[in-house]
Amino acid sequence: MLGVIITFPEKRWENYTLPVNGEPVVRLTERRLLMSKRIEGVLTVVRKDKLKTYSLHVSKPIPVTAGSKMEALLKALPNEPFFLVEGNMPLVMPFLVNYLISLFYENEPDALIPVWRDGSREVFHAVYEPDSLRDAVESALAEGYRSFSRILEFLDYEPVSIEELAKRNPKVMLSFFRVRNSLDVAFAEKTIEELKARGEPF
Repeated sequence: MLGVIITFPEKRWENYTLPVNGEPVVRLTERRLLMSKRIEGVLTVVRKDKLKTYSLHVSKPIPVTAGSKMEALLKALPNEPFFLVEGNMPLVMPFLVNYLISLFYENEPDALIPVWRDGSREVFHAVYEPDSLRDAVESALAEGYRSFSRILEFLDYEPVSIEELAKRNPKVMLSFFRVRNSLDVAFAEKTIEELKARGEPF
């Protein structure tokens, strides 16, 4: 399956080149995705005016001009099912990516979305069928929505309980961690060192 990283900033604090252990967080995110046995390649959706910057950090940047993540993804939508993450998720767990992709192929829903107990959904750590996602994004945009999470109103998606998965392997929780500021950088660097000490490749 194809991996897709979205790096399209909508808020001032969204910085996908923030250094973690001396490397841009987006590069670490791409590397982790590529460690997943079911991921055959990764595309990174970037702002057109930032193409030169991201070309230094990721293998296949896809430049787009858009006003939101939702519009950006619509313009760069692949023609096959894909696993989507945000570019500030350096602790994404390859075993979890593999498992979610396997579930997707078993049931072939429009999308497979991890869900927290409180009902919040991880739309940027999920598997999507492109035709269904295109219809959902176009419907959401037609309603005037800009937040990507609103697409779920127009998708027949399969939810997966994050807490239930974490009971089997606590490292599941790390996969959803996002680096947004210096405190997050410190946590990510400490966690990476701990995982390396246990033999986890990075």
